[in-house]
Amino acid sequence: MPTVNEMTREELRALYDAALSEYEKCKSAGLKLDMSRGKPGREQLDLSNDMLNMYIDPDETVMDGVEARNYGELMGLPACRRIFADLLGVKCEQVFIGGSASLNLMYDVIAKAYTHGLLHSEEKWAKLDKVKFICPAPGYDRHFTISQTFGMEMITVPLKDNGPDMDIIEELVKDPTVKGMWCVPKYSNPDGVVYSDEVIYRIANLKPAAPDFLLMWDNAYCVHEFEGDFVPFTNILEACRLAGNPDMVFEFASTSKITFPGAGVSCFCCSEANMDYMKKLWNAEIISYDKLNQLRHVKFFGSAAGVLDHMKRHASVLKPKFDIVLEALENEIAPLGIASWRKPKGGYFVSLYVMPGCAKRVHALCKEAGVNMTGAGATYPYKLDPQDSNLRIAPSFPPCEELAAAMQVLCLCIKLAALEKLLGLN
Repeated sequence: MPTVNEMTREELRALYDAALSEYEKCKSAGLKLDMSRGKPGREQLDLSNDMLNMYIDPDETVMDGVEARNYGELMGLPACRRIFADLLGVKCEQVFIGGSASLNLMYDVIAKAYTHGLLHSEEKWAKLDKVKFICPAPGYDRHFTISQTFGMEMITVPLKDNGPDMDIIEELVKDPTVKGMWCVPKYSNPDGVVYSDEVIYRIANLKPAAPDFLLMWDNAYCVHEFEGDFVPFTNILEACRLAGNPDMVFEFASTSKITFPGAGVSCFCCSEANMDYMKKLWNAEIISYDKLNQLRHVKFFGSAAGVLDHMKRHASVLKPKFDIVLEALENEIAPLGIASWRKPKGGYFVSLYVMPGCAKRVHALCKEAGVNMTGAGATYPYKLDPQDSNLRIAPSFPPCEELAAAMQVLCLCIKLAALEKLLGLN
């Protein structure tokens, strides 16, 4: 099949009419398909069903001298902290266990910067005239929502194949009002980018003008390979320490896409000095998070190796779904040359780049045909995609049959939006 650039106007029109006819059939089918969020599907949730039936003997609720049923141990059960420490390559004393959502911990760290200031803050952020935050994009919409909620000025920086554009970032941090940066270093949301060692080294060696510059290192997909073996990653805490920036970074992770998203365990990791400071602030907020849930996770996994074994079972569920997405795009869209996408080996998303100026139209067409996707522009600060090009495909939640149907609709919508633009119909 020739690309659209090689077609005559008559050929483009014929292709458009055929796609429109198929699209109308899809609309009449009354579909209700959801690819909007990176939610685990039922098969993935079932992998952790033994936790629902787990009996914990009252005589086994004491672990490392800590009674899981009672008050105390603000930082969480030591055994749970050890599992996260082993997975992330950090020291146990650098791990703080939270509730079910790392997003909650991220929000809390930012909130405390505003209400109290961070360890090296000269003033609490709420007193400052301006707070700017670097936002590599496309990126995670909820990071941007946190920044916007606190009134930060978000600075969009392009995300390249090996991580954010460090030439731009190294210049930006010379401004003392630039207070931090969001990062998803492994299988980034949505592009699936893995930061290279060179990029991580440059990030760790930043020389920000702000003494309390905050590196928000959201390692949400650190063990989430769906193709191939587990890929080790750099310990950002140690990299920052060696670079002379030991207190610059907070790292986050959770079991949200490992066990149950609504009932998992999260953590943040930071330097011992940061931990001493943050514990004083957290002590006013909570006596401890749910240690019985932490205990359930410890008994379920046993160790970090148990987590990695569990993730292989997740991979066996996810890989076929990503194959469905990529095969549909390769078969239906690639020959026409009207979109591009990355082929991740882990994470939860496929990042799709349709013809510039067409993402919102594709999204609207999908919605009209009963396919729900994350909104166009959501992967950029202020929802402003400068090219109106990026869409995030989330394959994990629908069953394979529904996913295949959703991809059929999406491919038709990509064609229609592109052909409308080329034919001057919109």
